[in-house]
Amino acid sequence: MLFSSLTFLFAFLPLVFIIYYIIPNRYLRNVVLLLFSLGFYSWGEPSYIVLMLFSLVFNYSFVLVFDYCKHKHNIVLARVIFVLTIMVNLGLLGYYKYAAFLIGNINFMFKTNLPLVKVALPIGISFYTFQILSYVVDAYYGKVKVQKDFVLLSTYVALFPQLIAGPIVRYQTIEDELLNRKENINDVANGIRRFIIGLGKKVILANQAGLIADTIINQSNYVGFSLAWVGILAYSLQIYFDFSGYSDMAIGLGKVFGFHFLENFNYPYIASSITDFWRRWHMSLSTWFKDYVYIPLGGNQVKAYRWYINIFIVWFLTGMWHGATWNFIIWGLYFCIILIIEKIIMLKVLKHVPDFFRHIYALFFIVLGWVIFRIEDPTKMIQYFKTLFGMNGNNSIKAFYHLEIAHLFPYLLLGMLGATPLVGVILKKMNKHTLTGMLLDVYLLGVFVVCIIFLVNSSYNPFIYFRF
Repeated sequence: MLFSSLTFLFAFLPLVFIIYYIIPNRYLRNVVLLLFSLGFYSWGEPSYIVLMLFSLVFNYSFVLVFDYCKHKHNIVLARVIFVLTIMVNLGLLGYYKYAAFLIGNINFMFKTNLPLVKVALPIGISFYTFQILSYVVDAYYGKVKVQKDFVLLSTYVALFPQLIAGPIVRYQTIEDELLNRKENINDVANGIRRFIIGLGKKVILANQAGLIADTIINQSNYVGFSLAWVGILAYSLQIYFDFSGYSDMAIGLGKVFGFHFLENFNYPYIASSITDFWRRWHMSLSTWFKDYVYIPLGGNQVKAYRWYINIFIVWFLTGMWHGATWNFIIWGLYFCIILIIEKIIMLKVLKHVPDFFRHIYALFFIVLGWVIFRIEDPTKMIQYFKTLFGMNGNNSIKAFYHLEIAHLFPYLLLGMLGATPLVGVILKKMNKHTLTGMLLDVYLLGVFVVCIIFLVNSSYNPFIYFRF
């Protein structure tokens, strides 16, 4: 089920909201959220609710077991069970997401004929697996208390606002709120506002930018230099508003039900370096890899050659996390190389460069990275890069009109503006005062109405990060 679907907006969400607030008991409210969350997850593919339930029961049970062993001072057995728990979680993720990719490459390289694993990718498996792993690791090392109530732990993992596409919520972020949260009218109102902003990002900006990007990139053999740049810039806006829009909706829905998730985006396209970009983009994933992979490997507190290995591992895994195709791995290693170069020399150079040129530098390499991310076929990817650098000639920007997407150009301009902090600053200032706050609510109501009009007239258009 999509947040940006009429079924969710006018059936699922009102129903869960009404039932949730009718029930006065906090624990029973968690039961309501859990049941609706499982229903939400099973809506599109009911069979994978079995995998979700297995994951919930398995991790709940095994964490209790290794915690019991630790309290009985059987550290060796506790560690064995802990490692087994990690391996089972990674094994499930590996089987469903990477088995076909691995077997296909083995067959290609060694000329074997191993049967391919034909299973559909469970939606959101990368997100909820990483969320579970963070709890398992933190519980083992005593960073959080082991949750002994199955309903509360399951609510944390399966909570529908963040279940499908993040943010990746750490257990300690909402540990106290599972039983002690205080819902209030301000949080509900601000949550609804945040949800509408995210909905607008997705429906009005991301989907329209996506039409431009798909039209140009899918016809890349017939476009030249100018249109190629328009196409990849449109995709850059599409993926930002698509994913940050989902995060806004998730954070907003969390507030509606009394939860406070951490931010996941901080205007990444105003970054002044690639290092800065990754502190602003998908922050819950970046910090996850930092805390659970990079730092345990030694981080940057090691010799140079070890640091190179550490950052290679992190970015190889980051690429793999996004998908079981070579373009995602190349995308991860692309940023690995740039970050190494920045660490060695570029950050020192950039200190002496005016802000404007630092932003241009960062945007240039970010946008080139999206070419790798977007185009899976290596031949088409190389062809697109050639076009971007003028090796396939140029066509007039007038060709934009011949592709019948010229009417979408204003959405690109609006998206460029929305990718900066300007709009956010204005909205925050408006929300501080009664009169302007009322105007803001009227404006957001208008945005919601426009979104509904778009949704009524549109076809199925899922979030990009659903496939990860």
